[in-house]
Amino acid sequence: MPKIVIISGSPNLSSRLNGMIGYVRQKLAEQQYETSVVTVVSLPAEDLVHAKFGSPAILEANALVEQADAVIIASPVYKASFTGVLKAYIDLLPQKGLNGKIIAPLFIGGTIAHLLSIDYSLKPVLASMGAKHYVSSVYAVDSQINRTQEPNQDPIFELNEELQERLSDTVGELIYELSIRSPK
Repeated sequence: MPKIVIISGSPNLSSRLNGMIGYVRQKLAEQQYETSVVTVVSLPAEDLVHAKFGSPAILEANALVEQADAVIIASPVYKASFTGVLKAYIDLLPQKGLNGKIIAPLFIGGTIAHLLSIDYSLKPVLASMGAKHYVSSVYAVDSQINRTQEPNQDPIFELNEELQERLSDTVGELIYELSIRSPK
């Protein structure tokens, strides 16, 4: 069975991005695909800031990426780019760590104005690491995801229909590409 890892670059554990990630994980699980998640903000901050390549937490996260057939890279957009915490982690991946992987970028921002941040900020960095094969990216805006949260409870995310369709299409594309590489 192909391995899929999701790298979440949100510095906020209650980010609407988690609604997108949850939806994608659910759709993949419905098709019997398991996912692992690297939540970058949960990695030791000192390891990220001081580029501790040998840190056990970094080595463990990197092993998930190395073993993956597909990597979903998810980030909110800040200042027209992906987050700094995501960049700090990407810098700790091996130089050609994405070579041969299928890549699916998922971004969310406050406005459609930063739609091209995937192409202009993320993809050049990933290309330098060997990424060549992408399925359709999904860029969402905050207004497409309703977040509610009761005190002392996890947030609940409701994605609008259009966003669900686009995420489902990307998941379908990803599954198709994985099936070509290693049929069940």
